[in-house]
This record gives sequence, C-alpha cells and structure tokens, in this order.
Amino acid sequence: MRAILIVASLCSIAVSASAQTPRPDPGPLTIARQGSFFIGGRDVKSETLSTLPAYAASGTITVDQMYVRYQVPSGAPGVPIILIHGCCLTGKTWETTPDGRMGWDEYFLRRGHPTYVIDQAWRGRSAADPSAINAVRSGKAAVDQLPTVFSAGREGAWAIFRFGKEYPQLMPGMRFPVAAQAEFWKQLVPDSLNSLPTPNPTVPALSELAQKIGGTVLMSHSQSGIYPFQTAVLSRKGIAGIVSIEPGACPAPTDDMPPYAGLPMLVLFGDYVDEFPRWAPRLKNCRAFVAAANAAGGKAELLVLPDIGIKGNTHMLMQDDNNLDIADILLDWIGKHVTASAQ
Repeated sequence: MRAILIVASLCSIAVSASAQTPRPDPGPLTIARQGSFFIGGRDVKSETLSTLPAYAASGTITVDQMYVRYQVPSGAPGVPIILIHGCCLTGKTWETTPDGRMGWDEYFLRRGHPTYVIDQAWRGRSAADPSAINAVRSGKAAVDQLPTVFSAGREGAWAIFRFGKEYPQLMPGMRFPVAAQAEFWKQLVPDSLNSLPTPNPTVPALSELAQKIGGTVLMSHSQSGIYPFQTAVLSRKGIAGIVSIEPGACPAPTDDMPPYAGLPMLVLFGDYVDEFPRWAPRLKNCRAFVAAANAAGGKAELLVLPDIGIKGNTHMLMQDDNNLDIADILLDWIGKHVTASAQ
C-alpha cells in the first residue's frame, strides 16, 4: 500500500515524455552571497613532491580536502542542497548543460534553495597527492607502487551513461543532447578513486559540511550515490534528507538500518535500466534496500521515471533535455518530505 501511495503521489507531477514543460525567461538571477571554501584535508610531509629542479622534492602539502562552491539566494532560503558528482566527473555535472541550458545548480537556486557544489577529494579543484607518482619516477619506489588512475573513454562511457548499447548507437527516444556530446566529453577527468585512503575522504568531508550548513539534503549521483548513506552512518548531524540519483550502489539490505531511521530518502532511476547488465542489478539492490529500510521504520522511496510515464532519460538525467522537469519532481519531494531542521 505504501508503494502504491508513493507512485500515485509522484504520478501527479509527471510530465510529458516528449518535451520539457515550456518555461518563460527566468530573468536576472539575484543572490545574497556566494563563495567557496575547503572542507577536511590532512598534511603530508614527503621527499618526492617533485622531480623538477626548479621545485623542491621535500616539503609539506595538504591533501584529501574537498572543494565547495556555494550560492545562497536572496530572501528566505529553503532547504540547502549539497550536489555530489559521480565517477570521472567534477561539480560541472550540475552546472550549465552541454548544450547551454540551465543546470540544476542554478535552477535549485532560483527556486530558493542554497546550493553547495563539491569536487570530490582528489578531483577537479580538490588536490591530489603526487608523491607516489614522483617516488616511482625518481626510482625511490617500484613501478607497481604507482597509484591507480583511470579515465572513461567516450566509447565505453556511452553504454555506462545509457546513451546507447554501443558507441555511437542511440537508445530509442533517448533524451541526452547528443548533438552537444563534444562539450560533454570535455567534462570527464581522470579518476583516482582506487588510490584513495579508506574511508574515502569525501565521506567525512560531507559529514563535516552537512554539520557546518545544518539541515541539508545530500544529493548524489552514480559513483557518489552511496556516499550520503555512508555519511549518515558516520553521523546524522546536519542531514535532513538524501536524494540518490542512479547510485552505483545502495546500502545492502542486510546492513544495519538504525542510521536511516526517520530519515527521508529518495532513490531515483531513469530509463532503459533493465536493458543494461551494469545497471539492472544496481536497481534490484536499491529496491531491496528501500524495502529493508522501510520494514525497519524508515522513510525510503524508490522512483523509476518510466513508472510515472517519463521515458528516455539517461544516466545523466540532470543534463537530459527534460532536466528541469526532473528537478521539479525532486523539489516537490523535498518540499513534501524534508524539513530544514536536521534529524
């Protein structure tokens, strides 16, 4: 019965699957303040910071910090939203779309929500640690000690993002702005996930950020989909809700559920999920987690967009041609289920 009521509620705000709702020119954007800062970080003393004569090899650097850029709207602000990007990407995910349309960062701001866009630790404007690379380059460490860094090539990413089953084929009715794909590929950066310490420093940094802001929604995507749940396990302080968009993993249904008790959580998936072997098991696991969380008294919901008549959305649905309609669904859910006071 709970699942039926959830779907019925979300169906009431479903939009046409053929075109985004027409929107008037939003006009000038007025904000109260904006800025940037870092959260977390640790000092590292190293003898292999450089192999260049002009820069000393010995010294101290700061690593594991997380870059945060924020904007606060004028007037009475709504629930703050922290936007957490996924694999091989940066906070650019949430900004202007590849074809130049408004991204969720600006849209949420215009709808009255302070936004905090992060770059994961060792990604984008969050510094990486080069000492292991230089240790190998200078002969002070074996080659097998090189850190693991990977990039997503467009041919492989094509199926990961569900644009099509293989490059350059397209899924029927696919909504990503493929004509602007060249701009999208520029967003991809090297990913050092497998070289990071445990726990991933992004997670405790998110906990510190949530406590700094207070009463915030953690909105994650893909690789980072699990991070808000891991953050809640560390501490519920400052977390008012979780929105996990196409998570690479949800918590296991056998995990302890007390960290999620009473916490509003929404897991969102787009289209074509069952047609891709990478994604179908992830959706199945998230269904099991949501069921287990609710059986333990949780407030978890799972939404698959085709179930409410919205078709064609890819893994990058925040950049798809109906991205603002999807944003409206999320904002409606936040408005109904999340309060500005932390749990």
